[in-house]
Amino acid sequence: MGRFLAILLTLWALALPSFAGAEPADIDASARGVVRVVIIGEDGGELYPVSHGTGFAVTSTMIVTNAHVVRDAMRDEDLRVGIVPSGGADAVYGQIVAASSRNDLALVRLTGNLRLPPLALSGGPVASSGEVTSVGYPMNVDRAQGLDISDLFRSQPPVKSRGFVSGERPSRQFDTILHTAPIARGNSGGPLLDQCGRVVGVNSFGADNDGGDAEFFFAVSNRELVPFLRANNIEPRLNEQPCRSIADLEEAERERLEREQAEARQSLAERAEATREKRERAQLEAQLSVAHDREDRMALAFILVLVSFGLGLWAWSQRERIDPEAEDAALRVKKTNIAFALAGFLVVVALIAFLTRPGLDEVDRRVAGLMAEGEGDGDRPLAGEEGGDLALTCRLVPERSRVTSAETPDIEFDWTTAGCVNERTQYGYAAGNWSRVFVPNDEDAVSVNSFDPDRRTFRSERYLLPRSAMTAAREARAKYAAPQCGDDGAATKLGDLQGEVLSQLPQQPNERLVYECVARD
Repeated sequence: MGRFLAILLTLWALALPSFAGAEPADIDASARGVVRVVIIGEDGGELYPVSHGTGFAVTSTMIVTNAHVVRDAMRDEDLRVGIVPSGGADAVYGQIVAASSRNDLALVRLTGNLRLPPLALSGGPVASSGEVTSVGYPMNVDRAQGLDISDLFRSQPPVKSRGFVSGERPSRQFDTILHTAPIARGNSGGPLLDQCGRVVGVNSFGADNDGGDAEFFFAVSNRELVPFLRANNIEPRLNEQPCRSIADLEEAERERLEREQAEARQSLAERAEATREKRERAQLEAQLSVAHDREDRMALAFILVLVSFGLGLWAWSQRERIDPEAEDAALRVKKTNIAFALAGFLVVVALIAFLTRPGLDEVDRRVAGLMAEGEGDGDRPLAGEEGGDLALTCRLVPERSRVTSAETPDIEFDWTTAGCVNERTQYGYAAGNWSRVFVPNDEDAVSVNSFDPDRRTFRSERYLLPRSAMTAAREARAKYAAPQCGDDGAATKLGDLQGEVLSQLPQQPNERLVYECVARD
């Protein structure tokens, strides 16, 4: 009976739909732009929190939240909106720019610089039954942790909870997403993220849970959020690319390389067969040609010898008939001498023709000549084979890329054989790869750009790091000064210098952009 039950459970498990888990690194990266929104009052010079919710950055200075989160501050001028980031920076005040009670959205401008990374919005439809993650500051978690109400002003990481999309439906006259990623009081205004960490909605409220019914929650959909932002002169960072994991990309890349290698082997085999057939034809043609030439030379030599022999006999017979006393004797002797000389010349020419007839080694030379005909008319050599500088336009290859941001413009790319890009940026060379590491001071992200001049492929990988990891990366980057283009040994030197920064990066990037480059007109 137990064995039978185990089989049934196994079959039941196999029948369930399989969902790919969200990328933790992407959710963590998006959480950097999530903030706690605190409504603050003042009593006798002392600040105290009235209520709180969640918000997230749509630009470096603008926060989206729910209208009901900031409703008290809109009604009471004495109340202020505080923005508390998760990354350890000091809290700042916010100014309400716009609020829409119809779809429960509000826009808040920061009065200080928190260097928040804006979240990208998913531009595609929400996948039914797709996995989603709620990110925010639920009040019940604060209570469970024993946090005092004054602790709301301290930077703390937001809470993440997973669930699945249950559908899209209109509610309260606006579009919502029904999902099962748990939220509570305090989560209002926080983002609902897809598996790539892109916003698919703004969490707003939950369904009543009477009598132990399953809990469902509602988020304002992007079909409401995008027009709201544009109406307030903010162009959202929309990303319409499909959500794919790095593991999926690497598997697809392995399959692509295997396919290319198989095609290359097939092409090599076809070229080898074509070369063999061409050589056989050239061998036959060369043998026939040499045979004809040998026969022609030998025939020519034979004819010349016959002519020379006949001419010599004629000259000999004429000399025997010359009368020394005759008046024309000298002239006739001269003619016979000319005839003998001509006969000797013809013998020499015949000997030369015979000796210079093509030998068997001429067959190999003619085969080599025939095989060389048409070479150089094949495919254009690759950049590395050309060995010259390149002026390229690089375009994104979506099927080979994982895009978590929204900006993927074409890239104008000038490359020199010494690894200098656009006459100003030196790339490092190490382990057979050209790369450059960028560690900006105004963004919590490390970019590693690489270029393969042989395949004309440019790749940019971005690592969205927490502030502690960014601090370590900046400290490692500050230890060296990148060599300038044209410096002696600049490429290999930079390749060694970048090693410490690269060693601190996670195993996988959050974003990978792969570009194919073509010669620029």
